[in-house]
Amino acid sequence: MSDPTLEFVGTATSVLRLGPFTLLTDPNFLHKGQRAYLGKGLFSKRRTDPAMRIADLPDLDAVLLSHLHGDHFDRVARRELDHSLPVITTPHAATRLQRWGFEAAEGLETWSTRTLERDGMGLRITSMPGQHAPGLARRLLPPVMGSVLELDTGRGRPFRLYISGDTLYRPWLKAVVDRCGPIDAAVMHLGGTRILGLLVTMDDEQGADLVELVRPSVTVPVHYDDYTVFRSPLEDFVSTWKRRALPGELRLVRRGETVGLAAPDAPGA
Repeated sequence: MSDPTLEFVGTATSVLRLGPFTLLTDPNFLHKGQRAYLGKGLFSKRRTDPAMRIADLPDLDAVLLSHLHGDHFDRVARRELDHSLPVITTPHAATRLQRWGFEAAEGLETWSTRTLERDGMGLRITSMPGQHAPGLARRLLPPVMGSVLELDTGRGRPFRLYISGDTLYRPWLKAVVDRCGPIDAAVMHLGGTRILGLLVTMDDEQGADLVELVRPSVTVPVHYDDYTVFRSPLEDFVSTWKRRALPGELRLVRRGETVGLAAPDAPGA
């Protein structure tokens, strides 16, 4: 069995290959110059092109959607994705997606799970807590979830992948490790997104705080340069990683490239 991998498409969009399972995360296929709708009359222009089209995607077992924002599920995904695919997301997003014809959309409350099975293996997806905006501004943005994906091959403990979603750093995210166990790899949504002057996704310092909190063996940053609302570039995170000597291994991946998620001593390696 091959190692777990992430193929980076852009923004927070990736193709995850975990054992026999293939998942698409946060499908955003707008092109450079097009605008994503962020709700409440707010838009942001895309600065980059995705590394592939929906027509280029492999066969998928499911779509994992952290929340319903135009830079995570756009009009291209709404039009071109297979509407019969399971979409695992928040209850808020699932309700809207079902109205759009994605009848297999399933909303998970925080800490609830969905398990996929294939070839005698299981992939358990658990919804993690997240907070997309501070204070009363939370009412302006859709609910967001992180997720932990646990690949159980039947040999030893599962391989655990944490995807942060568009959350801000909060100390109570320590519950991710306390309730799920050691994290083998983490995909961090960064960018330091600002809307109306408010920070609504982690910048370099908050991302570093979360790495120190959950201590993954491998960290892969995404969601950092694709839209005009992103204010904290990848270079800031790399610099902060070095300055703070963060735990584990930092692995960078460019759009169109694939990165391994397993550390040498991880269950999936």
